[in-house]
Amino acid sequence: MTTTGLPFPTHRSGIELVPGHDQPQTGKEYTSDQEVRWCPGCGDYAVLKAVQSFLPDLGLRRENIVFVSGIGCSSRFPYYLDTYGMHSIHGRAPSIATGIATAREDLSVWVVTGDGDALSIGGNHLIHALRRNVNMTILLFNNRIYGLTKGQYSPTSEPGKVTKSTPMGSVDHPFNPVSLALGAEGSFVARTIDSDRKHLTSVLSAAAAHRGTSFVEIYQNCPIFNDGAFDAIKSPDTKADAIIPLVHGEPIRFGAPDASGLGSKGLIRDPATGGVKVAEVSEVGEAAVLVHDAHLADPTTAFAISRLTDAGYLHQAPIGIFRQVDRASYDDLAREQLVTARGGEEIDPSARLASLISGGDTWTVV
Repeated sequence: MTTTGLPFPTHRSGIELVPGHDQPQTGKEYTSDQEVRWCPGCGDYAVLKAVQSFLPDLGLRRENIVFVSGIGCSSRFPYYLDTYGMHSIHGRAPSIATGIATAREDLSVWVVTGDGDALSIGGNHLIHALRRNVNMTILLFNNRIYGLTKGQYSPTSEPGKVTKSTPMGSVDHPFNPVSLALGAEGSFVARTIDSDRKHLTSVLSAAAAHRGTSFVEIYQNCPIFNDGAFDAIKSPDTKADAIIPLVHGEPIRFGAPDASGLGSKGLIRDPATGGVKVAEVSEVGEAAVLVHDAHLADPTTAFAISRLTDAGYLHQAPIGIFRQVDRASYDDLAREQLVTARGGEEIDPSARLASLISGGDTWTVV
């Protein structure tokens, strides 16, 4: 049990809870003494504050939480949290986190990365962490630009993007991070927004409770090198038509409310492509609107929904949990094999080390 009743400890077993739940932790306890160094107005500030405020709800010891990052603006994250952390190698944070999660079941392992770090040099490491379903939570900050190196285009920049490295416009076709995660059969895949504190926290809660790899793409504004990249989903004038909210068990409706009080637009099956498309509910009828099912074992529908990202005239973006299914995790299976290899007995860590040192052929040098 945690201080807020979140199911996290029962899902990720082996993690020691904070004693005395009548004394809940606060965000201040998870705030380090390091000066936060991001550009004024950066969306990273909002995400950091949300994470610092959310971590006490897990009810875990701070020494049982570890944040691993790669290289980039987002990867300064571990400095600002009073937990264990590692500012690691460019693009390799998921691989390092895999080792930590496999060796230490008692740790809650988090990866903080960016669209450049995770999807360029780190692309291969990301997809293998997802397919293996290692117990970790991956937060991918997507600002569609390289911020730390001062404004080059990234793997998520839109075609035609003019930057210092593409003065005539990018000719690359961008990644869709959610589609990529679903294609790698991620067991928990979600998207949220830096400026929506309530939604961000709710997605983090669900991600932390999930056993296996949780992948969360966070739309994050870079006010210096790519300001306004997500204005369509943030502006009060356009966000109703731009955000397609995904809530498990509810019809997928959005847009200005109709007479029923629900969004006038909805997602329906597209018979021409087999995918999904946007339609006016008044024209197709409420019964035709898809009801979101994040727990479907087959990720086909979730993938089809992810393809709507930026497909509309207002740069529409589905926001929420696309997929949340149970699947055996890599580190759990690896630990089971170790127990089997030892004849079904758990071995004390100190005994494991002694066995490793003295196992096999040994020599005494005098």
